[in-house]
Amino acid sequence: MGTHITEPLPTPRTQAGRDGLAALLAHPGSALVGLDFDGTLAPIVADPEQARAHPDAVPVLAALAPKVAAVAVVTGRPAEVAVRYGGFAGVPGLEHLVVLGHYGAERWDAATGEITAPPPHPGIAAVRAELPAVLERAGASQGTWIEEKGRAIAVHTRRAADPQATFETLRAPLTDLATQHALIVEPGRLVLELRPPGMDKGVALSEYARHISAGAVLYAGDDLGDIPAFAAIEKLRTEGVPGLLVCSGSTEVTELADRADVVVDGPEGVVRLLRSLAALSAS
Repeated sequence: MGTHITEPLPTPRTQAGRDGLAALLAHPGSALVGLDFDGTLAPIVADPEQARAHPDAVPVLAALAPKVAAVAVVTGRPAEVAVRYGGFAGVPGLEHLVVLGHYGAERWDAATGEITAPPPHPGIAAVRAELPAVLERAGASQGTWIEEKGRAIAVHTRRAADPQATFETLRAPLTDLATQHALIVEPGRLVLELRPPGMDKGVALSEYARHISAGAVLYAGDDLGDIPAFAAIEKLRTEGVPGLLVCSGSTEVTELADRADVVVDGPEGVVRLLRSLAALSAS
């Protein structure tokens, strides 16, 4: 890390954000740092199977993690996939890292390398069988990409001739398909994910924050699926737990940027922020 210059931390634009940052810096040992994966630690790419963490992400996390209570990567991906694409396994310094995969339905602990998870929802297998016909009827079989996520299935439209129009065309038929099998649709950046109800990033973040008795919480995300995590921090603030909301800058999801205390320039900006936190956190 010696070749990197640590930048000053940005000043949060809200008083609640400034209080959250101050609490993180004053008492890092009780802080939880929560991070989305795609678009936050990993640049968005056309093919989700090619997503990989920013090259500086793991070294920065290894510098930060020993100073905080925990680092939690909260993602809709299967935990094992996020661990593999992130390069998190077997890294000295990451013993305090967990991956909450499938919106918290799965948990991977770096300290043990083990994944704990409940049985998959039966609706996923039914949707998997019916999805190709639904896309065909909607005239969206060309240019869409089906991502198998084990406990969820995602349909990406980023490769379509008109990605946004295809996204809008598919919202209703995919919502109908999900409803038939007791699933929900989670919209994202040119992606519609069909998954079981009852878990989201807010639930996952809140439960883990309470599990470790976090004294302060930072969460960084970039997409609509991160809004529940922002809401969870806002609720924790009302309970006396300071928090900081960070948007990994996206022109595609302005709602998140409008709600954030700090907006940074994508994964590169997230890495810079985490590097500064690692350098400035009290020992």
